[in-house]
Amino acid sequence: MQPGFQVLRRRSAVSAEWVEKFASIPVANISDSMSRLNAGGARLRPMHAGGVLCGPAVTVKSCPGDNLMTHMALNLAVAGDVIVVDAGGDLTNAIVGERMLAYCIAKKFAGIVIHGAVRDFGWIRRNAFPVYACGVTHQGPYKNGPGEINTPVSLAGMVVAPGDLMVVTKTAWSASPSRPWPPCTPRLPPSSSMKARPSPRSARATTTRRAIEAS
Repeated sequence: MQPGFQVLRRRSAVSAEWVEKFASIPVANISDSMSRLNAGGARLRPMHAGGVLCGPAVTVKSCPGDNLMTHMALNLAVAGDVIVVDAGGDLTNAIVGERMLAYCIAKKFAGIVIHGAVRDFGWIRRNAFPVYACGVTHQGPYKNGPGEINTPVSLAGMVVAPGDLMVVTKTAWSASPSRPWPPCTPRLPPSSSMKARPSPRSARATTTRRAIEAS
């Protein structure tokens, strides 16, 4: 198949069991447990009303401002999937808007991550469906290609492969290989219970730097 026009199917994807386990864990702790090597940059920001994104990736590589292959990815994705689009981080043209996102909601996708721009921000902001993007523009996309589906992509320096587990919150985002192993899994209580009480180290905070430098 010609490079630049590849439409592939995932060979594997993280299981629903792992999605459920990771969904309740703060992204910062997931990143720490993976030696801080699988976290994305700060440019992608939440556009929606609020809520955690967690699910296996369907990846899209597209030209900046072109959403031809994003439409194809919506046809291939199944309930629980996360659409991950590398559009080069360009903010000139939006990759998705209200109509495509309404379709994502109807198909019960877990969310969408756009390394590029979106439009219809007011509608996105009123809804809880997870949408992460680099920015907003009113200009619509082109539909010319080229592009690829389910090949590795890079989002602000973080490589995401098809089927990888995407975990994104309001303040951070990370990707885990499609087959996580127990040592990689943070052994932590759900984030809701962690927020209910201060961390032991915070409670014992002092002006001494020794413990902090050792952590």
